Amino acid sequence: MTVLLGATFALLLAAVVLSFQNMNSGVANAAPEELQRLQNQIDQLKIDQERMKLERDMQREPIAITPSATEVEKMEAELAAKEAELAELAEEKSDAEQKAETYRDEAGFIGQRELEKHDDEQRRARLIRNALLIGRITEYVSDPDFGGFTTIEVVLADQVKQGTILAIRRNTGILGKLEISEVTPEGAIGSLLPGFGQVIPEAGDELIIPPQF
Repeated sequence: MTVLLGATFALLLAAVVLSFQNMNSGVANAAPEELQRLQNQIDQLKIDQERMKLERDMQREPIAITPSATEVEKMEAELAAKEAELAELAEEKSDAEQKAETYRDEAGFIGQRELEKHDDEQRRARLIRNALLIGRITEYVSDPDFGGFTTIEVVLADQVKQGTILAIRRNTGILGKLEISEVTPEGAIGSLLPGFGQVIPEAGDELIIPPQF
C-alpha cells in the first residue's frame, strides 16, 4: 500500500512540475498567483514524498521487542522447572545404575557360592585369596640344629605376637604354617611347623591368618 501511494505521489508530482513548466514557458501572460499556487503544490508534494519514503524505510527496519518484567519472570520460572526436571531425571538414572550394579554383584556372588557348593577347591581358593595380609617373608633359613625359620616383614603389627600361628600363602595356595617365635622393632621371626613337603618358603610369600575351610 505504501509503495502504491508513493508511486501515485511521484506521478502527481511529475504532472504538477510539467504543468508548471508549460505554464511558465508557454503562457507568457500567466497570473503570478497561479504560478505561486503550482509552486506550493510542488513543494508540498515533495514534502509528502519524503515523509512516505521515511515511513517506508522505518517499516523495513526490524523492530526490537523487549519482554516485560512479568514475561521475564515467567520464562525464568519455566527454565528453573526444566532444570529441576533434568536434575531429577539424572538422579533417577544414577540410582538405577547403582541398583543394576548391585544386582550384578549380588548375582555374581550368589553364582560363585552356588559353584563353590559343587567345587570345594574353588571355595578354598577364594578363602585363601581373600584372607587379610598380615606380613611377608623376607628370608628363609634352613638350620640343621634349629630347623627352618624365616625373617618376616610385619604388615599388621597388632596381629603379630609371640606364639601366633600364621599360614604361608603363595598365589591361592597354602604351603604350610609357622609360629611367631620372636617379635622385634625391625620385624619378626617365625619357626616352621611340621607339614611342609618339598616346597619351601621364599622371600615374598605372604602370611595370613589360617582360613576356616
